[in-house]
Amino acid sequence: MTEHMGEPGGVVVAAPAGSVAGTGELFQLLRDGQARTRAELAASTGLARSTVAARVDALLACGLVGHAGEATSTGGRPPTRFRFDPGVRVVLGADLGATHARLAVTDLAGSVLAEVNEDLDIGLGPDVVLGRVVTLARDLLAPWDSKLLAGIGVGLPGPVEHSSGRPVNPPIMPGWDGFDVPARLTAELGAPTLVDNDVNVMALGEHFAHWPGTEHLMLVKVATGIGSGIISDGALRRGAQGAAGDLGHVAVPGGGDVPCRCGNTGCLEAIASGAALAAALRARGHDTRSSRDVVALARSGSVEAVQLVRAAGRDIGEVLSTAVSLLNPSVIVIGGALAAAGEHLLAGVREVVYRRSLPLATQHLRIVPSRSGERAGVIGAAVMVVERVLSPTQVDELVAAAR
Repeated sequence: MTEHMGEPGGVVVAAPAGSVAGTGELFQLLRDGQARTRAELAASTGLARSTVAARVDALLACGLVGHAGEATSTGGRPPTRFRFDPGVRVVLGADLGATHARLAVTDLAGSVLAEVNEDLDIGLGPDVVLGRVVTLARDLLAPWDSKLLAGIGVGLPGPVEHSSGRPVNPPIMPGWDGFDVPARLTAELGAPTLVDNDVNVMALGEHFAHWPGTEHLMLVKVATGIGSGIISDGALRRGAQGAAGDLGHVAVPGGGDVPCRCGNTGCLEAIASGAALAAALRARGHDTRSSRDVVALARSGSVEAVQLVRAAGRDIGEVLSTAVSLLNPSVIVIGGALAAAGEHLLAGVREVVYRRSLPLATQHLRIVPSRSGERAGVIGAAVMVVERVLSPTQVDELVAAAR
């Protein structure tokens, strides 16, 4: 039987002082890695020391918490400190793009322990692609006991029904529509699986690793295709059918009748993606087959490549200026393979967004490159699982099972 994990949610907030928290809620106080004594936990929660002691003992028994030395004594025996142990379990994150697969094993704090990356065409279909993912995953997980795998997170380059983990009419993924990805991976690797759109998991990864205090963030991925992940009020927004943030298929002024793989014409992706720029440069005599080739050409000093990348940034900025007015983010992160072109792409985006959007919306807006780079997707896929595994409800279940 396949286990589908539910909504991973956003940042978990500790229970307010004076409330009666369960063991899982008490555990949220320890997730920041800071060592605390029983007395400090009692003071933070308002719970009786005996209640805190019982719940700390339960967390010790299931391994989520470990001893962290002794605090300074104020008279009598020094009190023991306790700290979250993120190494008690591991998580597998998989970021599948149009032409690549990146996998990573992380601990429960999202720290990468091992990773692998290789070229893989998503168009080969689910059997071939997921078969390769399973092979790579088994090799990567070999140093750990299989019982330590807490869950699997996957990002796919197309719309996903998050509740089931099934792709929904993905335009660049022939044979994937409705495929039960969680069932396949759970059966092969023996752990529950969460699946989401690749840009959503990139947004989760970037937010978790570098912008945890930012409530309103957009991550824009510019690679073979173009898309965005939206963080609003600290949580990921997927929309009614999981299609929120699909910037790539917004019509661009001046896009004309350029055909797009979605079936429409004049889409942003058709004129400003890495694939579109590679094709434009090929038509001018350059041997460019991918976003990476475009980046390499731009970095080598090619005027044509630099001009095209900057123009792509302006086109992306045209669409983003509307998004800024609608969503009012405080940070826009530009990621994906084409973002490696650096300031050429960013300059074009900034030029248009700051000119076209209202001053109130851009007063404190930052448009920045991804800090996680190629790791954003796998970190986000892992974080999606971690937030589920360490939620109060799941911790309570783990504690009950350990008794």
